Amino acid sequence: MTADLPIPTDWAQLTPAWMTTALAGHFPGARVAAVTVALRDDGTNRRARLALTYDGAPGPRSVFVKAADPAHRELIKLTSGMFHEPNLFRSGAALPIEHPAVYTALIDPEREDFLLVMEDLTERGADPRDATRPLTVDQAADGVRALARLHGHYWGARLDAHPELSWLEPFVPWNGMEIAPLQAALDRLPDAPPAVLDLTIGRLIDDIWKPYIASLTTGPQTLLHGDAHIGNTYLLDGARVGFLDWQVARRGSWSLDLGYFLQGALTIADRRAAEAGLLAEYRAALGLPAAELPSASEIEAGYRASVAHGLTLWLCTASAGELWQRPDIALALAERYATAYADLDTAGALRELGAPR
Repeated sequence: MTADLPIPTDWAQLTPAWMTTALAGHFPGARVAAVTVALRDDGTNRRARLALTYDGAPGPRSVFVKAADPAHRELIKLTSGMFHEPNLFRSGAALPIEHPAVYTALIDPEREDFLLVMEDLTERGADPRDATRPLTVDQAADGVRALARLHGHYWGARLDAHPELSWLEPFVPWNGMEIAPLQAALDRLPDAPPAVLDLTIGRLIDDIWKPYIASLTTGPQTLLHGDAHIGNTYLLDGARVGFLDWQVARRGSWSLDLGYFLQGALTIADRRAAEAGLLAEYRAALGLPAAELPSASEIEAGYRASVAHGLTLWLCTASAGELWQRPDIALALAERYATAYADLDTAGALRELGAPR
């Protein structure tokens, strides 16, 4: 996992010898003969699918690689943390949730760069999802139970009992979103609830998002995926939900992952019809002793408040046009979180939560 390898500045620098070393921990004896770039898919990070051939003992037919993009380095540092994902997989911490296998995780702190060599999920027939292809209620239930397993495993004192995760930062507010041209997003959402259409960027950030995010450092802390929206999920066999892109891994309150996932992964109609049962599924799947198990009302209160996060991130994303995300995806998610904000009286939930400002 921590092979002493240089991080290339171009995928062409990934030689067969380099890849042989990168895979050795998971595929001992495999000797790579050729590496070919099958697909480049750069976004906030540099990403590519590489096809591999072998001399003798085989390994995976292809791998997925991910590294920092210098053009987006400051954005990554601001919102995600440059090294959270590689640190997580270098730590060896157990993740009782479906996720891609990571073969090598490299960090170069001087160059502010990282690289992950991981499983190519297409080899397992994975179906990546996004907001234009929402989950069914049964599929979302599987994702809810998966998040509960992760959270329950690291709930409270259990997280502190894992020194390999001592580097994990709390989920706290970041700066920068206050410059988003919010009205550009609201103009594209004419059917959003009045409570959302009347927002200014100052009220959205200072009165809704920051108070909620500040509340995440209170109460039991756990390991958070941190960015569990539907665009970071995939399906196996049409039923099992996996979570990828762990770059925003943090410690904090369970409600962020649960709400961010559930409110965006379902259609509005399905969320309204099924969310009460899905919250019960989450609580039951935590696997905690009665003394530590949050009550049903506590789960509901945290879930209602958590809309603050999805609403803010996707309104700001939608306001930027095509800069950060496809507009159809951003607007679909902004609509779902905006509707949930009114349905669940998130403003009232924030008051009840006593979220610090």
